[in-house]
Amino acid sequence: MKSVFILDDKAWAGSNLLYRWQKSLGNYIAVAGQDNSVKIFDRHGQKWTELNLPGRCVGMDWDKDGDILAVIAAKSSSIYLWDASVNKISQIEGGMKDQMSFLLWSKISPLLAVGTVKGNLLIYNQQTSRKIPVLGKHTKKITCGCWNFQNLLALGSDDNTLSISNHEGDTVRQTTLRGEPAEIFFSVMKTDERSAVGESTVSVSVDKKILMLFNFNDPDNRIELTFQRHYGNIVSYRWYGDGYILIGFSHGYFVVISTHIREIGQELYQAHNHKDSLNSVAISASLNKAASCGDNSIKIHELSELKDISNVVRLDDETKGLDQMSWTDDGQLLAVSTQKGTLHVFLTKLPILGGSFGTRLAYLTSLLEVTVSNQVDGESPVAIQVEIEPTFIAMGPYHVAVGMNNRAWFYALVDHEPGFKKLKDIEYLGTIASMCLNSDYAAALFEGKVQLHMIEGKDLEEKKQMKLFPDDEIKSRILCHALTADFLYYSTDSGHVVCVLVEDWETVSSYSHTVGVRKVFPDLNGTRLVFIDERNGGFLLSPTNATNTCFELPNFSPTITGVLWDNWHADRGVFVAYDEEKVYTYALHKTTIYGPRVVLVGSTPLLFSQKPLLLHNGELTCQTASGKTSEVALSTHPFLKRSAGTPVDSQLDFSKQLGQALLLKRFHEAWDLCKSAGSSSDWAELGKACLVHMEVDLAIQVYRMSGDVGMVLSLKGTQGTEDMNLLAGHLAMFLGDYNVAQDLYMSSSCPIAALEMRRNLLNWDSALMLAKRLAEDQIPFISKEYAVHLEFIGDYVNALAHYEKGMTHDAKFEEHDDACKAGVARMSIRMGDIRRGAAQAIQHPSRVLKKECGAILESMKQFSEAAQLYEKGQYYDKAASVYIRCKNWAKVGDLLPHVSSPKIHLQYAKAKEADGKYKEAAQAYESAKDWDNVIRVLLDHLNNPEDAVRIVKETQSIDGAKMVARFFLRLNDYGSAINFLVLSQCNDEAFQLAQQHGQMEVYADIIGPEATQEDYQSIALYFEGEKKHLQAGKFFQKCGQYSRALKHFLKCPSIEDNLAVEMAIETVGQAKDLSLTNQLIDYLMGESDGMPKDAKYLFRLYMALQQYREAARTAIIIAREEQSTGNYRNAHDVLFSMYTELQSQKIKIPAEMATNLMILHSYLLAKVHVKRVDHLKGARMLIRVSNNISKFPAHVVPILTSTVIECHRAGLKNSAFSFAAMLMRPEYRNDIDPKYRKKIEAMVRRPDTSELEEETTPCPFCGFQLPQNELLCISCKNNLPYCIATGRHMLKEDWCVCPHCEFPALYSQFILLLETESVCPMCSETLSAKQLKKISDCSSYLQAEEVDQ
Repeated sequence: MKSVFILDDKAWAGSNLLYRWQKSLGNYIAVAGQDNSVKIFDRHGQKWTELNLPGRCVGMDWDKDGDILAVIAAKSSSIYLWDASVNKISQIEGGMKDQMSFLLWSKISPLLAVGTVKGNLLIYNQQTSRKIPVLGKHTKKITCGCWNFQNLLALGSDDNTLSISNHEGDTVRQTTLRGEPAEIFFSVMKTDERSAVGESTVSVSVDKKILMLFNFNDPDNRIELTFQRHYGNIVSYRWYGDGYILIGFSHGYFVVISTHIREIGQELYQAHNHKDSLNSVAISASLNKAASCGDNSIKIHELSELKDISNVVRLDDETKGLDQMSWTDDGQLLAVSTQKGTLHVFLTKLPILGGSFGTRLAYLTSLLEVTVSNQVDGESPVAIQVEIEPTFIAMGPYHVAVGMNNRAWFYALVDHEPGFKKLKDIEYLGTIASMCLNSDYAAALFEGKVQLHMIEGKDLEEKKQMKLFPDDEIKSRILCHALTADFLYYSTDSGHVVCVLVEDWETVSSYSHTVGVRKVFPDLNGTRLVFIDERNGGFLLSPTNATNTCFELPNFSPTITGVLWDNWHADRGVFVAYDEEKVYTYALHKTTIYGPRVVLVGSTPLLFSQKPLLLHNGELTCQTASGKTSEVALSTHPFLKRSAGTPVDSQLDFSKQLGQALLLKRFHEAWDLCKSAGSSSDWAELGKACLVHMEVDLAIQVYRMSGDVGMVLSLKGTQGTEDMNLLAGHLAMFLGDYNVAQDLYMSSSCPIAALEMRRNLLNWDSALMLAKRLAEDQIPFISKEYAVHLEFIGDYVNALAHYEKGMTHDAKFEEHDDACKAGVARMSIRMGDIRRGAAQAIQHPSRVLKKECGAILESMKQFSEAAQLYEKGQYYDKAASVYIRCKNWAKVGDLLPHVSSPKIHLQYAKAKEADGKYKEAAQAYESAKDWDNVIRVLLDHLNNPEDAVRIVKETQSIDGAKMVARFFLRLNDYGSAINFLVLSQCNDEAFQLAQQHGQMEVYADIIGPEATQEDYQSIALYFEGEKKHLQAGKFFQKCGQYSRALKHFLKCPSIEDNLAVEMAIETVGQAKDLSLTNQLIDYLMGESDGMPKDAKYLFRLYMALQQYREAARTAIIIAREEQSTGNYRNAHDVLFSMYTELQSQKIKIPAEMATNLMILHSYLLAKVHVKRVDHLKGARMLIRVSNNISKFPAHVVPILTSTVIECHRAGLKNSAFSFAAMLMRPEYRNDIDPKYRKKIEAMVRRPDTSELEEETTPCPFCGFQLPQNELLCISCKNNLPYCIATGRHMLKEDWCVCPHCEFPALYSQFILLLETESVCPMCSETLSAKQLKKISDCSSYLQAEEVDQ
């Protein structure tokens, strides 16, 4: 809400102003302060005149037409009348002696009512100058009153009465009130039956507390309304609408009530509009708004929706607060007076006037101000102060024109301040209806003619610079016109749309419409225009086209008042049509495969009283009633607001945005949309639109993105096609619109493309018709293809005809003709002409044709002909099966060598068996791989069990095995019978057979691993019954019944003892049951029968139970026994096996075991080296053994003797002497071999103590030098690992291991040993030098040795 002017007269300071707007026109406002004058101002705040009075003005009012202002003053009984039309004042004597206090003009006649201080009334008729004085109407001062439309006058007086009089002054009704009256209004109360005629209800505010409603037709039922006390006093109230009253209260409350009898007393709306106080309320019916003022603010409400406050104005300078407010009748201006004595006038409604050219706008921003702006190019707005309130505004690229009636003022827009320059004003020959400008010309429409003239022309060439349209020969009236840079368009009531080239004023084109054309709207270039005809239809015309093509706009609303073209450089062809409520977006699709067309994209709602002025890139600039512009984003362009990152609310919303972008041909925005969130269907939609609009390059990119390789390749093939119809045809075909494609192809330079398309689509009828027109040589080929199609759908008659038509009889097309002949053959058979068809098929070279015809004949039950054709085509299986159907066995027999189908062989075999030809039957069954029948024939008819048994074993046939078993049963060969029963999975029968004939061992052997627990149990129970303990125990063990198994094993007779004990150990090992273990241990120890068993069994038991420590102890005992009996190899093997077992279980090796193994191994090595004649190594090992001679009690003397001899041979004379001395002890002396006794005695008698020094080598742990054969390091106290080839301690740099037992050896020595030996001396596994690998890093072995200590 804009302030228009402020009146601030010094004479008024501090007084409450009395003022009235001129009625109906609102051109003047009369204001009176506390001085003795009334000043009259025009609507722009210019002082017009001043009326000087004898005293202060106490009342004034304008008559109903706003022509005469009546004024009364204090201390005067005269009435002063000012005539606005002639600016003259006149004075009338009232004829009353007392002072005037109130005056009011009638609403419908020239009657003026004047009340006096003493309660008298004067009614003055301004037309006839008749005065009617009515004395004593009231007894005290008349303060308020109101006329109604029936010319009744209601008056209120300080005597607390209300009178109602007629226009003659006669009292009609009178009533007393409960206080002083104020603000009287006439109105119509809302009743259920609207029977009351005229305004029969008087409302009056009584004592500022009560609102009284008094119906003078029903004086007894007055209604008195009181309000909540905290609202304060009633300040002011107004009626509005259908019986509603708006009331303002002194404490700032703003309340609306209804006077409908059912709602009376109810508040419909209440707001605390002003914090401290409210001074006045006003209502404008034309604006449908209400205003209230109080404190220092004004609030304006919409009456249609009171909650909506459309404006709030704060007057911060007015510290004393506001006073009264009043609206002009048209609602344009609102006056508010203040307690300080100033008057503010605000603009509340402006005429919506504006124009645009390109992106520049001109619009009315105040009554005398036009603003020119260009927001698109970012120019700062220019405000032009104009001399009159314009009724039209025209905008050009460099000029603005405003005007009213028949005058127009022209302003040029300039770069320097203030931004405009007044050029001139022109008077035209009639009242201007509308005006248009371009850069040089103005065109004004008045009285059915358009005057075109230069804007800035020199007067000399006035003639040249002005022309009137239409020319004299056209007798019609121009209804509207428009001007673009180059063209003037105008349309007439006879339906002509004429385009004039401005440069030479010549008519370029004229389009004749069926009815008158009301409005034209060209685009910026003038190449296209939209026009609206008198039937409210919308059309798009391209006047520049030779054909003057005109399209009717789809879904064009009849209420549309205007059209705007989009000014955005890239959006040529988009325009909006608007009415008061909506804006409809249209797009022209100039180049599509369907030809040019216009589509409605969508609509956008408009706010109340907004007029669109400019459209730029989907944004509509509208002018509002408040003199501002507002931007409305079209709902058809939502994709422009999306920045790349913002997600779309929903898929539906996304699809809508994409659809609109495509309708507006915004392909790049659509591309961005699809890239951000598009599904495959969205990409397809975009691709389809690109094809429709013939955007081939973009379509290729789109289909590439969506991965449609076929479409990309097809489109690439169309690139470079210059014939637009041909290209459009291709694209229509890709879109599946084949009829359109055909029409386009036919109108292109390559009509044959239509034929190719129809052929590819298998539209044979269309293809044949096109071929007759375009390419007759193609008819045979199309006929053949059509015939194939007809044959497929079963139309054999037409297929035969087309196959016959398809023959070319041209050697070049032999293959084609062959296909046609084949078709004729097939169709002939189908049609029942079997002889012709079969003959042709036999002559034809194709095997496949013979098969096809054979199949047709077979389906027709013509078996012999079908079989013949199959045979001719070398389809022997089919032929044989058909011959079988017609029982032609001789033919079948001839064909059998060629037949591969088992089914046919089987049928033949059955036939031969029935004939009693068993050998042939057996062969045929074998060819058919029907083994059961082969076996049956061999056994039952040919008595050939050998072949039957062979076949059963080869094929594992269960039924065959049963047959063979039965055969052997008949021969009493139970073993074989059981064998074949088991093969045939008849275990129960086999078991019973074995039981009956005592063949259980055979059964048990055969059943072997396939048996179930139940099978094992039944066998075990059988053996238990037969008292065969070993077998019973074995099978109880297999079925997991370990205690029964052990019981039987321990019962076995002594002949089976060894095996039984071993089985018992295995059973206990599996059972892992302590009681069974103890039972077996007792047995082995001889607790049960007093005969201890061999310790080896105990060892095995411990091993089976994985009790390795106990096993180790037992192993040491066993080894000791073996040693003492002289079985050194056995003892060695027991210890070695135990050693490896403990190692694998990662259990520490007992030192005793390790030492015993080492000594036994040394003894075995000594024998090896002595045999190899390596005396030194042998002697060293024998010395080690002799030092532990107590462990070899059985062979003390032989070992010592060998030691002496070997030491002597090796040059270890001192050692030989010491052991010889030992032999001379009395307990050994007599046992010495006589061969060596004398030699040994000689050694002892003549001792030679020379000794070969033993070599030293480093300790593998600490590197200390030790004798080679020393196994304990005196430095680091470690037991040293020894070489299994020499018995020496190991060396780090000469390390290898046996790949089998992983015992270490000196690599160099082991290689030497393996030259003569072929086994490992420790584990006795076969070994060759190739298998040995030298180990560079032996640290892991040394750690292991440490662990083992």
